[in-house]
Amino acid sequence: MFSGLRRTRVRIAVAATLLLTAGCGTADHGDQVAAVIKGLDNPFFLSMADGIRSAADGRVAVQAAQSTSDTTGQADKLAAVAVQDYGCYIINPISGTNLVQSLSTLARDGKPVVNIDSPVNAEAAELSGAEITTYVGTDNVAAGRTAGEHMADLAGDGAPVALVGGTAGDVTSAARLQGFQEAAEGRLDVVQTVAVQDWSRSDALTRAEEILRANPGLAGFFVANDDMGLGVARAVANAGRTGEVAVVSVDGTEDGLAGVRRGDLAATVAQYPYTIGEMGMEACAAAIAGHELPRTVDAPVALVTGANVADAEAAAPRPFEPYHDPFAELLGRTGGGS
Repeated sequence: MFSGLRRTRVRIAVAATLLLTAGCGTADHGDQVAAVIKGLDNPFFLSMADGIRSAADGRVAVQAAQSTSDTTGQADKLAAVAVQDYGCYIINPISGTNLVQSLSTLARDGKPVVNIDSPVNAEAAELSGAEITTYVGTDNVAAGRTAGEHMADLAGDGAPVALVGGTAGDVTSAARLQGFQEAAEGRLDVVQTVAVQDWSRSDALTRAEEILRANPGLAGFFVANDDMGLGVARAVANAGRTGEVAVVSVDGTEDGLAGVRRGDLAATVAQYPYTIGEMGMEACAAAIAGHELPRTVDAPVALVTGANVADAEAAAPRPFEPYHDPFAELLGRTGGGS
């Protein structure tokens, strides 16, 4: 396991070096795309960068924040590429507001902006004059709702469950918890909800141990991402309750899919950062070509259980089910296998 972790860290470090040097020139980039995403310390965003590059045909410079909390550094990177006259910009903001200042500059220059994964705060954008051409991302409320429906089927009506969210105030975490609670209403008994700072796996493990001690009859956990979900699954295993307490999470990462295959996770609602990146690049290509883009496009999600995890792993990092890709269609391609 150590050697695998070391390989992952080396890959992230090398990728970060390559990506951060990709956009250093000052030439006219009118037919090219600049992408500014979250930190490559997280495999989710590393996969997103891979997806952007896969659809770019060499036309993209990807900049990444130093970490998923580096709001100022990310804003500086967007400010730097905003003056380099790219034809389109892809942004994956760390917060709803940290990139707004540079976005207002791009709006004044009439540059199309494709917002992927984490949405820019609409009110802040309006106040500053920033404009988003299109948004591509997971409907996190729907993802949470899917998890809640599956948990209710697994645990049965009235079963007590606990919710483990990410950093308090995080929009993505809140949306996933909201969706789960909507599905749980009248079917499940949510006995406790906790937030875990920085989405930490080790802290999620600790909080889950506390919840299990306080609720010996607990039937399940809903966890806002796979990494924390695996920490919660370890707490369940430590308590000798694997198979009794269902753990359902969101993301469909490589580790998460492996957790489903082993039975540590009962299910994960997979989203596809690679495909989000691909669709973001396709959206920019369509905008540069003069096409009018839809305002919002939902990225694909899929419930992965023990019954279909082999299919999900075989297709990764792309979806194993058909999905709609309107940007590919604008470019005259077959989109998403549907």
